[in-house]
Amino acid sequence: MTACAIEDEAAEAAGTGETVEPESDEPDGAEEAPDPAGGATELPEPLGPVPGETVLPALTLTADGAYAARLTAARDASGTETARYAERWTLDGPEPYAVPLPLDRPEEAGSQVLPLADGRVLIRRRVADHHTFSLLYPTGPGTGELPLGAVECAELTLLPPSPDGVSAYALSTGAYSTGLWRVAGGAFGPEHLADLPGRCSGGAWLDRAGRLLALDREPAGGGPVKAVAVDLGRGAEMTPLLQIAPDSNDRLLLADPDSGLLLLRSDAPGHDRLGWGVLGSCLPVRFPECLRLPDAAVTPFAVQPGQMLMPESCAVALRIDGAAGSWAGIWRPSGRRLHQLAAPEGWLAGSGSWSRDGVLALPYANEDTACAVALLTAPSDLEPSAGAAPAGCAESGTQPSAAVTHPPLCRPVPLGQAPLMGRTASD
Repeated sequence: MTACAIEDEAAEAAGTGETVEPESDEPDGAEEAPDPAGGATELPEPLGPVPGETVLPALTLTADGAYAARLTAARDASGTETARYAERWTLDGPEPYAVPLPLDRPEEAGSQVLPLADGRVLIRRRVADHHTFSLLYPTGPGTGELPLGAVECAELTLLPPSPDGVSAYALSTGAYSTGLWRVAGGAFGPEHLADLPGRCSGGAWLDRAGRLLALDREPAGGGPVKAVAVDLGRGAEMTPLLQIAPDSNDRLLLADPDSGLLLLRSDAPGHDRLGWGVLGSCLPVRFPECLRLPDAAVTPFAVQPGQMLMPESCAVALRIDGAAGSWAGIWRPSGRRLHQLAAPEGWLAGSGSWSRDGVLALPYANEDTACAVALLTAPSDLEPSAGAAPAGCAESGTQPSAAVTHPPLCRPVPLGQAPLMGRTASD
């Protein structure tokens, strides 16, 4: 097993009897969490660890950031919610705009929506003991609906959007195995792909072709949760991805296909910590002290694309939740510094995307606008981070990224057990 790199504290490396000496990754001076309103606020006791279940954000973006979808509600004159409906956001034009997709019946609160690259929106509904799937799309003044079929099971959740833009996948968890389904993009409606051993949750894509899927797997008989890679091009073949310590729970939160940067959560240091590594690297996982806030929960939600072979230079966007609300954080592995920035009012927390040149787009909706995007530029790690929202928060619009490149497919290797040549291409 590989040893953990535990920073800013003395610890025993996992799987070895050696002691890791303390190593600080922080610059002089500590940064305080900003109040989104601009003032200082004391925060309560630390929040608990983020659950390992598959949970989509309030606004779900396609892998390329061109479209987004959410389940929202109409309101009457008094502000009371009257009916829920799906809504699609278009984000790749000069100005973002939202298209409501209501039907003749309101949607249930437990429904899930997922945008596709062609502008249609997949919706999952719970009907008695099965789950139905349909594609919604605007048709002039109305909404068109294309039924895809149903899956009969107790529980089923959608996975994050596939990078191919046309497929959608879901997990149905049973007592001893987890069903993997392709619910859109197939030839004949929902298609059962495989029964994966154990209870699987989470979901992160490791390549841009939508072939390698990372899941967090708990053994059927109980035991530590370990991230595994599922190769959809090889009959859902499952291989280990994270093996930090024999008894540690190692969950993958986010992956960048271009650089191979992985963001993970593990209790290998003795308690739950955010860490990072590189796909196929021979170096151990590191747990930066700057990502450990005593009075708030920190969750990564977007990684800067296009940083080929430069994982340590990737800017990572993080959602920070505390008593003052939710605000944004920006961090780079090489900078070893967490910049905390006030998010725009009405930010759909946990959603956003990076451009290749380091501009973070945060979608939001409030009483003044039904659909807007705030643009934040990643601060330099050589300068103090801003404690309030930058001027760009009030602006609306997006900045499209450059053309997408397709790096060779990389076979996942347990971190710390990879060959010295690093990531390699697979046939």
